[in-house]
Amino acid sequence: MSETVTLEDVWKAFLETDRRMREDREANKEINKETDRMVREMFAETSRQMQETSKEIKEVNKQLNKQLNKQLGKLGNRLGEFVEGLVAPACKTLFAQRGIPVHKVSRRMEADLPGDRRMEIDLFVVDTDAAILVEVKSKLTLDDVRDHMTRLEEFREFFPEYADKRTMGAVAAMVIEDQVIRFAIKNGLFVIMQTGETLTLANDEAFIPREW
Repeated sequence: MSETVTLEDVWKAFLETDRRMREDREANKEINKETDRMVREMFAETSRQMQETSKEIKEVNKQLNKQLNKQLGKLGNRLGEFVEGLVAPACKTLFAQRGIPVHKVSRRMEADLPGDRRMEIDLFVVDTDAAILVEVKSKLTLDDVRDHMTRLEEFREFFPEYADKRTMGAVAAMVIEDQVIRFAIKNGLFVIMQTGETLTLANDEAFIPREW
C-alpha cells in the first residue's frame, strides 16, 4: 500500500528544491566571477605581450630601414660615380662638336662659404674662356634642373677664380623624361642623354646655350 503524500510533504520538497537552486545560483556566481577574472587577466596579459611585440617589431623595422637606407645610399653613390665615369670622357667630344674645345674635365669640385653654405659640382668642364657645370644623375627630374640653375647663379660666388670665364650649364642622365629635356633646353642648358649605347646631346644644332 502506497504512502499518502500530504500537502506538508509537497511544501517541504518545494522548499528543498528552492534551497538547492539558490545554492546552485550562488555557486554559479562564484564560478562566473572566477571565469571573468581569469578572462580579464588573460586579456591583460595578451594585450601587454602584443604591445611588447609591437615595440619589438617597430624597433626591428627601424633598424632594417636604417640599414636599407644606408645600403641604398651607398648604391646610389656608386651608381652616380658610374654615370659620371661614362659622361666625363664624352664631354670632350660632345662639346667640341659645338665649338667648345675642352681642355680639362674635373670630377666632384667642392667649395664652402660661411653660414654652412656648400656647393658641389659633379663635372666641371673648362675651356680657354668658358666653364661648363655638368649635373649628373642616373634619372633626371625637373627639381634637379631647377637646383642646377640655382647652382649656376651662385657659381662665381663660390668659385671667384673662374669669374672671368663664360659660365654655361649642362645636365646628364641615363634616364630623362621628354618634359624634363624640354624644360632644360628651354632654360638654356645642354642636355646629355643616352641613345642606344652612346651619349649624345639632345639639343639641336640651332641651340644657343645660356650664359650665367
